[in-house]
Amino acid sequence: MMHKKEKIVAHSLEIAVTTSNLDAVQTLGEQLGGVAYVDARAGAKALPFRALVTGVTDNPEGLVPHADIGQYVVCRRVIKPGSANYYGLFPLIHHPDKTHALADGHWRDTHGPLALEHHIHMTHYVQLAVVHHISGPPINGFALCGFNTEDDLRNRFYTTNKSIEVIADDVAKFADIKASPRRLIAQPLFFH
Repeated sequence: MMHKKEKIVAHSLEIAVTTSNLDAVQTLGEQLGGVAYVDARAGAKALPFRALVTGVTDNPEGLVPHADIGQYVVCRRVIKPGSANYYGLFPLIHHPDKTHALADGHWRDTHGPLALEHHIHMTHYVQLAVVHHISGPPINGFALCGFNTEDDLRNRFYTTNKSIEVIADDVAKFADIKASPRRLIAQPLFFH
């Protein structure tokens, strides 16, 4: 496994695979030639998945044996280019009163800029918007909020105390907070 800076691509279509099998991450990463975001914490076994692997392939069927949770076609939107050692990985399900398109538009056009203002210690921010659900839970997107250290992620996630309220209020406008799976604290592994 190689560790290096993530390539910056403004928008691209990729396959995203979720798995709870950490032994499959190497195989998936090599098949997709992309990035794996892995939550290897011992206490993370209760999470809906342990790793998200993204990249490109012309053989999505070849991923099936290793994609034990889900597969998605995603649009990678780089909101804040940069690099990170730790990610808050937030799977999201759109708000039940909104269509996927309306929720995604709010996430992209309103929440993206707001997140940059209220997460000033965030070094990298990517939205993986699901454009096609292949298999698994009906997730509509994955937010990748990158930080230099795990301490920054855990203790300096918000710019101010007011930022907590502003972000929570905005997320409630486009996401189903109760139905969206728990966040992962992931480290990236690069395969390209």
